[in-house]
Amino acid sequence: MNKPKKESSSENGPALPGRRQLFGAGIALAAVSALPRTIARAQGQNTPQPTPNLRRKLGTLEVSAIGLGVQNMSRTYQTTIPTRSEMFNIIRTAFDRGITFYDAAEAYGPHEVERILGEGVAPFRDKVTIASKFGWNIDQKTGVRSPGLNSRPEQIKLVVEGMLKRLRTDRIDLLYQHRVDPLVPIEDVAGAVKELMAQGKVLHWGLSEMGPNTLRRAHAALPVSAVQNEYSMLWRGPEEVIIPLCQELGIGFVPWSPLGVGFLTDAIDANTRFAPGDIRGVESRFSPENLPHNLALVELVKRWSVRKQATPAQIALAWLMAQKPWIVPIPGTTQMPHMIENTSATTVRFTPDELAELNRSVSAIQIRGQRLPDAVLVFSGVEAPPKN
Repeated sequence: MNKPKKESSSENGPALPGRRQLFGAGIALAAVSALPRTIARAQGQNTPQPTPNLRRKLGTLEVSAIGLGVQNMSRTYQTTIPTRSEMFNIIRTAFDRGITFYDAAEAYGPHEVERILGEGVAPFRDKVTIASKFGWNIDQKTGVRSPGLNSRPEQIKLVVEGMLKRLRTDRIDLLYQHRVDPLVPIEDVAGAVKELMAQGKVLHWGLSEMGPNTLRRAHAALPVSAVQNEYSMLWRGPEEVIIPLCQELGIGFVPWSPLGVGFLTDAIDANTRFAPGDIRGVESRFSPENLPHNLALVELVKRWSVRKQATPAQIALAWLMAQKPWIVPIPGTTQMPHMIENTSATTVRFTPDELAELNRSVSAIQIRGQRLPDAVLVFSGVEAPPKN
């Protein structure tokens, strides 16, 4: 792995350490979240404060306009263990800054991230929305993950019982199926969730990275509040079918990896190489052959960051929120300055002409390479088997 570039000082004070540092071995799950990165500012710029109480709707569920992904709070991509007290501080400071939407999953850890989130939001649990996900084949006693998926109704109910304990709560506000189980009809999944709703243990439900026909069937069986898929300037696949389908059905959309696993924050350059175990190292969009070409997108975002007096990360997040009023990105971080930077993206606005210009520029850059390795991508876009 190449030695990371040194961070230089600026007129805004010394740069924070480690913002271009490459991450080591990570969890090879599809739902990766944003990485620590550069928060360099245009000369004389101050980080804007977020608009208080800015809200959006995911179906009938109202949440803050930006959420907080907590996936890496139990282990970073470097496989280091973040300081637990600092993770609580980030969670609670995010709430103080108007964030009321927190995203976890039983697979993150596994289980440990839910424990961290549960303890972190305990002082204000009834004022926030907790989302978590089921669907991987994880032993509920040991946390050991076995190959494949498991969305059998009895498993879903066991997982939710474990979630409630780990999250220190009596209900999951938004429960997603993390990936579609190719052996279980989505109507059976919806039936299990409906029973949990009747018991007050689940309030809303959603799906992640599902096939479009499965989303239609799921919504027909039990109204879906949100879809969570990868979506950013770097990966715009959902614009083809899924986002129009969400608009048709009145379903909210939650982009995971809204900052392109750190790419859109100017944390990666043409010389970047990834350590063994870092999932980006096996994503062909970051290969030595494709990376220099794809950096044209970063240069575009940087130009707009100067133009709008914002950081690249804020431009990327504001662009997502400008696409639809029911899109709620969930950038993740384990660093306080990055959380503050992300939440301030709510203050960045594009005029209609600016948004049209930016959209044209983004569309003109054709990204080379796949967004995920084949072994992970195989779990996306899956259609559930028919009932009977």
